[in-house]
Amino acid sequence: MSTPDANAKRSRAVVEQLKRSQIYRDYAKAFRETTGLPFNLRALESFDLPHHGEKNESPFCALMASSNQSCAACLQLQRKVEEEARLEPKTLKCFAGLCDSAVPVRVGDNLVAFLQTGQVLLHQPNRREFTKLTRELLKYGVETDLKRLEEAYFQTRVLDKKQYEAVLRLLTIFAQHLASLSNQLMVSAEQVESPLVSRARLFITEHQDEEISLRQVAAAVNTSAFYFCKMFKQATGLTFTDYLARTRIEKVKNLLLNPHKRVSEVAYETGFQSLSQFNRVFRRVTGQSPTVWRAKLPQAG
Repeated sequence: MSTPDANAKRSRAVVEQLKRSQIYRDYAKAFRETTGLPFNLRALESFDLPHHGEKNESPFCALMASSNQSCAACLQLQRKVEEEARLEPKTLKCFAGLCDSAVPVRVGDNLVAFLQTGQVLLHQPNRREFTKLTRELLKYGVETDLKRLEEAYFQTRVLDKKQYEAVLRLLTIFAQHLASLSNQLMVSAEQVESPLVSRARLFITEHQDEEISLRQVAAAVNTSAFYFCKMFKQATGLTFTDYLARTRIEKVKNLLLNPHKRVSEVAYETGFQSLSQFNRVFRRVTGQSPTVWRAKLPQAG
């Protein structure tokens, strides 16, 4: 039975392949040019803003992404959209009232990825809402040029409800096409990746919260440490140490979203043997300390 972490890794691999396909590139181009909206295919458990830097990104959202606090609020919205769109398309509103939508790409009972669009208002922006929004941003401690922010907010794309529902129907139809293509890719991947590497990935996922070594994993898949090291690097592009670190840090990020969990508690729950090791690895993988990463998340309430 696949674990959530194994599913996320498989999803990332499939999404990378889908994005290189001609059908995806053609559809993405047509969608963006026809609707003027941002568009992205997103893997499970992605910790990023799906439309940041894109040509059709909302000017308002681009400004928000430059602030740690509001960026963190957007990341939390992405997490919530992902959680609620696992079975059917879902649209949620951010703290500024803009809609963000996700359409699941499913192969049978397996969730593979999400098609996403949004950054639109379903009504004309007004002065009262903008005033309320600026109060929220001040509460977050966001520092920004209010004149630029006002201009960007009132440039937000506006669609009526029926127009937006039609956009989501287009995404739903395309999700079905991608599901068929995803199934072919997953079957091919299972045939191409060696059983040794597949078993090693599974062993690492199941034992990531324990103190495991390269020799232990090699023994678990019945091969020498030297041969395993060579094969694993060829298949994943990462050394065993880097792969294990990234696997653990993805779990860490999930746990740090819970404000009631201490950083030290999270470190030991995910298999790190000391706080200094944990901090060093987290900084190497993410570019910042776990405390700073968590501080970017707005507090609930």
